[in-house]
Amino acid sequence: MNPSSRIAGTAAGRPALWPGLAFALIGSIAFSGKAIIVKLAYRHGTDAVTLLMLRMLFALPLFLALAWWSGRGRPALSRRDWGAVFGLGFSGYYLASFLDFLGLAYISASLERLILYLNPTLVLLLGVLLHGRKVSARQLLALAVSYGGVLLVFGHELNDLGPNVGLGTLLVFGSALSYAVYLVQSGQEVQRLGALRLTGLATTVACLLCIGQFLLLRPLESVLAVPAPVLWLSLLNATACTFAPVILVMMGIERLGATLAAQTGLVGPMSTILMGIFILGEPMTPWILGGTALVLAGVALLARWR
Repeated sequence: MNPSSRIAGTAAGRPALWPGLAFALIGSIAFSGKAIIVKLAYRHGTDAVTLLMLRMLFALPLFLALAWWSGRGRPALSRRDWGAVFGLGFSGYYLASFLDFLGLAYISASLERLILYLNPTLVLLLGVLLHGRKVSARQLLALAVSYGGVLLVFGHELNDLGPNVGLGTLLVFGSALSYAVYLVQSGQEVQRLGALRLTGLATTVACLLCIGQFLLLRPLESVLAVPAPVLWLSLLNATACTFAPVILVMMGIERLGATLAAQTGLVGPMSTILMGIFILGEPMTPWILGGTALVLAGVALLARWR
């Protein structure tokens, strides 16, 4: 057998990486577009409660279908399972989404994405607080680098956008913390129910909570006053930036493994910044570039030194 035949045979026996990379990359970019759509919708005078309800209303049938499809032929959920699903749906998708939408009213899409990208550092800190895990000196250094990047961008926006930047930053940080709680607590349920089934069920719970919140806080007829562009933006948010990325990232993880798929998330902050510049007209400054570089470097070091 000549060398070229042997190489071809090896390649044929090993699945190609590019489909998994494409799924994971497109999913990460689509996730990052959520902040852009929310900022565009805010320009039409819509509030966070209404905007979140519309997103979840459009996404509800898709996640119901996902929960049904992934649960076919599997045992029914116990009372304990339903309790866990409700808690995870509340923390990981309802509360995290609501705080994020509120925060985006006060800060740029770029800063929002950098704060959310701190998620691995919050998972590490929660592991220390809840499970007594040890943190090495190198991990502390990685944390310092990441948070230094966020503080750099925060300080710049505080000068440009005013004191409400502090409120927006706290709200989005609360969103990241809420989602980190979901990640820390969901491990056992993922093993029991499966990732897709848990995602479908938990997001269905979150959709119902968001719709119920709207019915409690806003008159039903206010939906009729929502501008048509907001409806279209919410439909796009629900499909292209909420449901589709969940499926794409899961398909990427299936083909690449969680570690390699997670590394493709590095494109998220950069894609948000670029979309913020070209779609929202947000400025590109050395502060944003420097802060982004620090956050990405810190998270990459944390993944390497975990």
